[in-house]
Amino acid sequence: MQKTSRIGIRGVKIGHSQDMDALTGVTVIAFEEGATASLDVRGSSPGSRETELLRPGRTVDKVNAIVLSGGSAYGLDAAGGVMRYMEEHGKGVCVGDVIVPIVPQAIIFDLGIGKSNIRPDIKMGYEACQNLNEEFELGNYGAGCGATVGKIMGPENSMKSGIGYYETEFGNGLKLGALMCVNAVGDVFDETGIIAGALNPEGNFVNTAEIILGGINEREFMNGNTTIGCVITNARLDKAGCQKVSQVAHNGLAQSISPIHTSMDGDTIFTAATGMIECSIDQICIAAQIAVRKAVIEAVKNAQSINKIKGFMEIKKNTL
Repeated sequence: MQKTSRIGIRGVKIGHSQDMDALTGVTVIAFEEGATASLDVRGSSPGSRETELLRPGRTVDKVNAIVLSGGSAYGLDAAGGVMRYMEEHGKGVCVGDVIVPIVPQAIIFDLGIGKSNIRPDIKMGYEACQNLNEEFELGNYGAGCGATVGKIMGPENSMKSGIGYYETEFGNGLKLGALMCVNAVGDVFDETGIIAGALNPEGNFVNTAEIILGGINEREFMNGNTTIGCVITNARLDKAGCQKVSQVAHNGLAQSISPIHTSMDGDTIFTAATGMIECSIDQICIAAQIAVRKAVIEAVKNAQSINKIKGFMEIKKNTL
């Protein structure tokens, strides 16, 4: 049964659109009243749009939506559909008589799993906006439709991943969630060990970090990667604060994916703050780190097997 999640941060909705045959898709995070946002990039192979505007010191303070998608650089077209939807609904920066929606985006490379000639486009971005809701699917949906993890033994020995979400609320009114699309070179682990990653021909986990340390030319195998996501909070932050939260949130990736931030990943985390609650930056950072780690685990645990690529539940069933 497909699991859904619900975002409890007022004024924020999430929508997916995907092509289950081509195995690619788009996820949109929309902010009714806009949100202050920034990001931090740790992987060496990122793909993005409108992210330079999010740096502290740049003119525009708020975004209308953040887009996560597949399709590699081709998938950046999806933001055009989100902009069209936002413009039709009067969302954006007024420049004279023109409304310009602010829609940053990050992408994953998923062209090797489905049909590489079909990518997220303007239509798919628009459809994701039409599906905006407080409730949304996890696993093989939206940007997670074509996501996989554990590429070191080749794509045929990788595992299916997807999109995951984790949210928490504190007594002082702080709410914080993390939405992560997990498409890593490395393996995903929890307190029990590896739960999704590279498999050997017998169907058992190998340790990607140990294989790379052994001297393998990983670039021959590690095509099609990157973990992207967004920390979403009702806290009051400026762009520098959002950037700090994104920096610390990457610790959550390091606590759940190994190896992380490789030369063949483009790991990117946005932080978006709706500005309702004043609280400690350290509380927000620690909460973000935990939420990212748990969202990564949710992404793989809710991913369904597709074609010959196994999902978590199939592997778990075979090891019982």
